[in-house]
Amino acid sequence: MRRVPGTVIALGAVSLVTDISSEMVTAVLPLYFVLGLGLTPLQFGFLDGLFNGVTALVRLAGGHAADRGGRHKRVAGAGYALSACSRLGLLLAGGATGGIAATLAADRIGKGIRTAPRDAMITLSSPPETLGRAFGVHRAMDTTGALLGPLAAFGLLWATADAYDAVFVVSFCTGLLGVVLLALLVPGHFSLPAAGPAPTPALSPAAGRGSVFEPLRAPAFRRILAAAALLGAATIGDAFVYLLLQRRLDVGVVWFPLLPLGAAAVYLLLAVPAGRLADRVGRRVPFLCGHGALLAAYLLLLTPINGTVVLALVLILVGAFYASTDGVLMAFAGPLLPAARRASGLALLQTGQAVARLIAAAGFGAAWTLWGPRPALAAAATAMLTALVLARAALPRTEQERQAP
Repeated sequence: MRRVPGTVIALGAVSLVTDISSEMVTAVLPLYFVLGLGLTPLQFGFLDGLFNGVTALVRLAGGHAADRGGRHKRVAGAGYALSACSRLGLLLAGGATGGIAATLAADRIGKGIRTAPRDAMITLSSPPETLGRAFGVHRAMDTTGALLGPLAAFGLLWATADAYDAVFVVSFCTGLLGVVLLALLVPGHFSLPAAGPAPTPALSPAAGRGSVFEPLRAPAFRRILAAAALLGAATIGDAFVYLLLQRRLDVGVVWFPLLPLGAAAVYLLLAVPAGRLADRVGRRVPFLCGHGALLAAYLLLLTPINGTVVLALVLILVGAFYASTDGVLMAFAGPLLPAARRASGLALLQTGQAVARLIAAAGFGAAWTLWGPRPALAAAATAMLTALVLARAALPRTEQERQAP
């Protein structure tokens, strides 16, 4: 923690508070939609993918706006504020599915606006050779919020006899605190630290005057984007994994919101070590191994193993997947982009993943509805294995790999 820039710690604090706010709501959504509102897996798969895929164009616009004049903090702040205000929309929506979907879409739009500028601020305030550690620390703090959010929701529902309005109000106030922390603690302008030699960018600094798709001119960045999209198209989403666990192990309704806590705890423990490992051995290998862990979780759900063993192992593997891929991918791609196009390039990468996961969620929901959960999961595992083979060939080798004996 001592070697991580203060800006990264500040952004981590903002993400921690914001994730408490958002996870208080999202932790109960799969159960509420499928069991409470009676949606089919196909309908839920479409909505779950939509909430992640609706941010595609917004991510690109947010990244482009942040790069123009270096307005990363202002654009990120607008995204955080929109997400916080969306909690009030949940109060007004009542039980109407359309109203809930609209407010959740607003939350995801806010997340889409803020994510690329935030990650760009991390890369612009950290030396390239320590980006893995910087993202690991940020993601660990972010995941602490994801860990506390479901606990807060569980406690509020227990204390108020399932009063969802109380969850929405507390979520709004917490999200507003995140906006205040961003305004007070995060600087408005950034310059790349001089510590350590920075890799030569794949694009010239003049690329900042190009279009939002300018980063695609860099061959190495194109390969990373292609690999991330391939793997995203084989990722069925956490919500389906938790629903599979709930159906298989007959997890009680009241305990369902706590399922993500196991994966979040593992993510919290492994985020910093995974980031430091990526700095040492190169970011390609941990990124691929993380998706290998997710493949192992799919395969484990196909085995006849039951009880707490399968529950613990699946949650550990899902947590390891996120620890080895989320921040590592941003650290992998960031140095390939010039500072003037950093947010746009990261937004393009995140958009590729979001669209791919929209396709994966809708496809898995359709397969579950038509074939049943086991054949659908078998198809997802086959797709992930194929994507891993193709991604290994597509991803550029890192400097650490080239120097290894």
